[in-house]
Amino acid sequence: MYVFIDESGDPGFKLERGSTPIFVTSMVVFQNSSDAQETGLHIAALRSRLRIQPEFKFNKCSGSVRDAFFEGLSKQEFSVRAVVVQKHLIHSEALRTVKESFYKFFVRMMMQNDGGVLRDAKVVIDGSGDRLFKKQLRAYLRQHIETGSVRKWDLKDSTRDPLIQLADMSAGAIARSYRHDRKEASRWRDMLHDNGQLQNVWEFR
Repeated sequence: MYVFIDESGDPGFKLERGSTPIFVTSMVVFQNSSDAQETGLHIAALRSRLRIQPEFKFNKCSGSVRDAFFEGLSKQEFSVRAVVVQKHLIHSEALRTVKESFYKFFVRMMMQNDGGVLRDAKVVIDGSGDRLFKKQLRAYLRQHIETGSVRKWDLKDSTRDPLIQLADMSAGAIARSYRHDRKEASRWRDMLHDNGQLQNVWEFR
């Protein structure tokens, strides 16, 4: 089993100064390496055909590119699980003030509430950005995730891993569905659902 994790939004709570009101972390799950490899090749082909450089990122793609991305992967075998955090519902001082704690807690929650999906998984987390923190995150998760769920942890730069890009696009599609100020907000989340690839979205309360 292969699992790829990324997020949409930020862990900040300065909502009046630009922090995102919604935070989503998602994991894309493949049951075997052949499905993962095939999907990765499809994403690479889409990136070439659509002339996307250097990578697919939901918040930087046009609507037509998002359409082409999810349509192009409609036959691929993977499932998406996510946790959605509406920040106005969070009252914990630790989660509101320590960004690292916020991020680690919700990635942990997503993986612990996996519905029994995770078994001997190789987990890949987006390693771009603050790599020291991501290494600390990996150590934190190793301590808290049930033995037998994860076989190996890895960090990879999303620009070099198309399946991390898939996790980003999936998280972005789910996050966008909560933006009621945007036209067709749920369009790309619905595409994942209609493809049979959206397994579970848990709204944290």
